[in-house]
Amino acid sequence: MKPVNFDYARPGDVNEALKLIADDSQTVKIMAGSQSLGPMLNMRLVQPDLLVDITGIEELRSVDQRADEIVLGACITHADIEDLRVPDVTCGALPYVARGIAYRAVRNRGTIGGSLTHADPSADWHSIMAAVGAKVVLRGPGGERTIPVEDYMVGALEADLQLGEMLVGVKVPKLSRSARWGYYKTCRKTGEFAHAIGSFLSDPDRGVSRVVIGATESRPIVVTDAGRILGDGRAKQLNTAFNSDAAANAVEAAGMIDPLDKQTHIVALRRAIEQAQSA
Repeated sequence: MKPVNFDYARPGDVNEALKLIADDSQTVKIMAGSQSLGPMLNMRLVQPDLLVDITGIEELRSVDQRADEIVLGACITHADIEDLRVPDVTCGALPYVARGIAYRAVRNRGTIGGSLTHADPSADWHSIMAAVGAKVVLRGPGGERTIPVEDYMVGALEADLQLGEMLVGVKVPKLSRSARWGYYKTCRKTGEFAHAIGSFLSDPDRGVSRVVIGATESRPIVVTDAGRILGDGRAKQLNTAFNSDAAANAVEAAGMIDPLDKQTHIVALRRAIEQAQSA
């Protein structure tokens, strides 16, 4: 199949893009890497009146380094992160995850903002970004707001975007030298979406301990104070401090009760901890 007929616009800046998407008299879709939108257009799952191509907006391809964080423009690609064209402040976590996303052709085109906004529960960026404590920057008619990544996905394929609003950046905090992280996903074969994701960050010097269970039926399960699961983060081998019962309680409290599903996700988290990386 081929897409329905639609109008096409390629704005030069964010303000121009916001004016285009603010028109509620027609169905408007934003296009960045199109690795998800393209197939949906061809299958006519999405039938827009107007397609707004934001890839020509310089602000959305920019990187802003600050004292305690780095701000990535929404159109930074997976390959930009994989190839370290974007400075890494996460002790290798983001480049490692980027290398495991689909295939190189997809990584060359796919964008971090597009992936987060598409809000597929099995995609990688939601889980690792929630683990490191990243936030998204949204801009619209009411101005700009910043929310944690874990609050941006409100359900499967549903992001917290208000009318006329778009994601313009992702704020990633700089990890300390004491930070350790892990990421593990279960796939049937390379390039597929995950069936279970386990991710964590332990950064004792910053007082941060986070665990994320991803590839669920909806939004990832995020434990923002994971001391009961990871310990204090000072153990030489973090897997010796891993409390599987506390992890099981966390996923059950989030509504995951199927025994096989629960066990698969806890094992993914255990493997992420066993393969912990440090600064």
